[in-house]
Amino acid sequence: YFSVIDQLILRNKQDFFFRERNRRPPLDNMNAMLSFLYTLLANDCTSALSSVGLDPYVGFLHCERPGRASLAMDFMEELRAPFVDRFVIGLVNRNMVKPTDFIQKENGAVLMTDSGRNAILKAWQQKKKEVIKHPFLEEKIEWGLIPYAQSLLLARYIRGELDEYPVFLWK
Repeated sequence: YFSVIDQLILRNKQDFFFRERNRRPPLDNMNAMLSFLYTLLANDCTSALSSVGLDPYVGFLHCERPGRASLAMDFMEELRAPFVDRFVIGLVNRNMVKPTDFIQKENGAVLMTDSGRNAILKAWQQKKKEVIKHPFLEEKIEWGLIPYAQSLLLARYIRGELDEYPVFLWK
């Protein structure tokens, strides 16, 4: 999956490229944005799971560690590509982020500037307000409510109210 992301970046490839996924610390601009937005998505997923009565710390796939929201990590896997990866590629291809929005430290770590982070957060909040038709529920819903809707569907599946969990598949 990650091996083809660089092919989707159409602008400013000298500053925005994707060779491999790296984190802690991110070593390029794309990974800095992905890490930041994956954190936001993880927090949204943790809140959504808690709001429907599921314990976000008891996961299926990610191992349980103190303080780690393992179920939220499991849960966000289906939302990474349509939410974050697509969003970050769109930011770059629409010139909504600039190379000056990032700083490279002496150790190679890449950090976002305050203005860059603010621009990304503003665009993220706007994206979450966009209305789509949920592929399973077939109702109009804001992007920002997808983690909640999917959490509700997961809870219904776990409680035996649905025969299978309807994974969020977005074209």
